[in-house]
Amino acid sequence: MHARSGKARRRLAALAAAAALSLGALATGTAGASEVHRPAAAPAAHTAATPKAVPKHAVTGYWQNFDNGATVQKLKDVDDAYDIIAVSFADATGQPGAVDFHLDPAVGYGSVDDFKADIKAKQAAGKSVVLSIGGEKGAVSVNDDASAKNFADSVGKLMDTYGFNGVDIDLENGLNATYMTQALKALHAAHSDLVVTMAPQTVDMQSPQNEYFKTALGIKDFLTVVNMQYYNSGSMNGCDGKVYAQGSVDFLTSLACIQLEGGLDPSQVGIGVPASSRAAGSGYVSPDVVNAALDCLTKGSNCGSFKPSKTYPGLRGAMTWSTNWDAAGGNAFAKTVGGHVHGLG
Repeated sequence: MHARSGKARRRLAALAAAAALSLGALATGTAGASEVHRPAAAPAAHTAATPKAVPKHAVTGYWQNFDNGATVQKLKDVDDAYDIIAVSFADATGQPGAVDFHLDPAVGYGSVDDFKADIKAKQAAGKSVVLSIGGEKGAVSVNDDASAKNFADSVGKLMDTYGFNGVDIDLENGLNATYMTQALKALHAAHSDLVVTMAPQTVDMQSPQNEYFKTALGIKDFLTVVNMQYYNSGSMNGCDGKVYAQGSVDFLTSLACIQLEGGLDPSQVGIGVPASSRAAGSGYVSPDVVNAALDCLTKGSNCGSFKPSKTYPGLRGAMTWSTNWDAAGGNAFAKTVGGHVHGLG
């Protein structure tokens, strides 16, 4: 669960301020945060950016577009260890499947242009910046042809307006594999260099027959990585049929094994954990435990009682919620796990 705790009591004021910020940007001919407009003579921001490909082993971090008690950051403040930065979150609109994005004034940007400049700076440094859809309170439903088209069109426009490299699917209130796959394929057809990340909950990836898992397999030819949330979960079945409790190396490795043996390429599997005990209700593990799980899966070393039948040296890496909570703890995840991921070879 990627929670926006503390955000709700600020939301009305933040949206009002965001609207004012958007109007100011629109007055100067810049695309605003609450409506998507592109100047007729200007090329799309997305096509202007040519970011490097996601590295073989990558670290993903969610950046909070709100203040919930964690360290408030601008994108430029995010630690350099993060290769993929997921901007959290897009907002649902009154149109089924469609999303919009409102820059929250609480994060300190003076203008939308400043935010766009930070995206471009991260891309120039070889990072990918994607827009996350969903979260604990995300209510975006893609369940028919019309909503699938609305989703693809609206995300594509936001990519063009802000320069996002792609999209993160973090829908925690249900997902229709048929129509989400359709939407993502349409988005990919319009943006061939699309970065697609996913952050399902543990229950969503217990079987290839689950809707989230089916979606991941349905876009396998261009899916970047699935960073399952190994927290706020409780005990779950591992790929050996045994039950493992969250908060252990065995929980991380035995559940990752389901995805690795269920059809995903190792490069499409990452381990998602909270950056601190304050970042999630349960399931926090220290960076050293994450590194042990990475070693177990890629090299067969530092395993717990569960040891996979083979190794997966191409494993993509790890994810954390969030860069803000990591910063609040001195960037321990970025320093310890980030360095380990990038050293996997």
